[in-house]
This record gives sequence, C-alpha cells and structure tokens, in this order.
Amino acid sequence: MSVQLALKITELYDLEHAGIAKDLLLPLTFPWEALPLIKDYILKVGPTLPKDLYEQRGENVWIAKSAKVAPTASITGPCIIGEEAEIRHCAFIRGNAIVGKGSVVGNSTELKNVILFEKVQVPHYNYVGDSVLGYLSHMGAGSITSNVKSDKKLVVVHAGENEIETGLKKFGAMLGDSVEVGCGSILNPGTVIGPDTNIYPLSSVRGVIPPHSIYKQRSEVAEKRED
Repeated sequence: MSVQLALKITELYDLEHAGIAKDLLLPLTFPWEALPLIKDYILKVGPTLPKDLYEQRGENVWIAKSAKVAPTASITGPCIIGEEAEIRHCAFIRGNAIVGKGSVVGNSTELKNVILFEKVQVPHYNYVGDSVLGYLSHMGAGSITSNVKSDKKLVVVHAGENEIETGLKKFGAMLGDSVEVGCGSILNPGTVIGPDTNIYPLSSVRGVIPPHSIYKQRSEVAEKRED
C-alpha cells in the first residue's frame, strides 16, 4: 500500500463510528483536512440536533441529555458532546470539540479543536489539541499531543522518505481506530498512527506509524502477531 493511501481517512477510520462528525469527514481525503472546518461545522450542525436527545447549555454548546457532565467541568463552545459521553471532574474543553457517543474525557484533560469518534477514552491528565482520535482509541494517563512545532513552521507529515505538506501551523495527532497510547507518551506535531497499533509508555512519537504494530522507539517498530 502506498504511503498516501495509508494516510487516507478510509484507511484509518470506520466512519460508521464517527457519529456526528461523519458528514464532516466523508468528503475529505486526509483527516487533518478537517481541523480548520470543525468550528463552522459545529455551528451549522448544533442547532439541527434533535431536541429530544440534545439540549443547548450555554453559547454554542450542545450536550446530549444522556451524557454525564461533572459540575466542575469547564466547557466552552462551539462544542457537541454526544450521547452517553462522560465529562469528568475538572475536564477542560476549550472549544471546537466534537465528543463522540460513549467517549470519556477525564480529570484535568484538556481538549481543543478535536474530533473524538465513539468510545474514545482520554481519561487522565491528557492534552489533546488539533487532533482526530478514532473509534475505541485510548490515551494512557499523562499522554499528550504536541500540536505546534518549536520553530513555529507549518507541520509536515513525515512518512519515510515522503513529506506531505499540510499547510497547518497547528496539527497534533491522527489516531486510527483502536490505537492504544501508553502512559506519559508525547505525540509530536504531524503524528499519524495506523489502526490497532500500540505505543509503549514514555514514548516520543513522530511521523507515520504503520497499522497493527507495536511502537517502542523510532528504530523499533514491530508488527503485531496474530495468536
């Protein structure tokens, strides 16, 4: 499979689990193309959500009636929180966030300009900015996305000898479905992790990590074995 094909939305995600974000992602090729569109999409879709399932709480904030939101959570719009999601104590949602059905945003976790598919878990001290997290993906305690390069230049996706210009100054990580990120890991700007991949704890990750693999360090990426 070519590098660019592996980075396509259709290779990274099952859009049947994208929930409200499905129609945003469908016409796009690469997931990071959605990042500049999240705000306007929420503002368009929010008012159309079924009133029997969602209620508006504050300016441009729509929350499913079945979601659990701690009174200590801070939520700034535009934002949509899906059905059966759980927003825990002291979660901080800074805006431009779509939180999928059944997802967990935990203690002291901060979200900004993100899409969480259904049943995503960012439960303990995570920072997730300018990122897309696929179905059943999980970030271990203290793992974060770094979304701006230290030199403040535009982010480039490095895939082996290939470089893909994104035109974005802010770009955290694209996690495919069922990705497991170990505790204390840092996902550097422009990281793309293929579906069903495990990242070892305390890893510093950059570039494209293939699907169905185990990442220990850049020079040590093993393919998962099927038992």
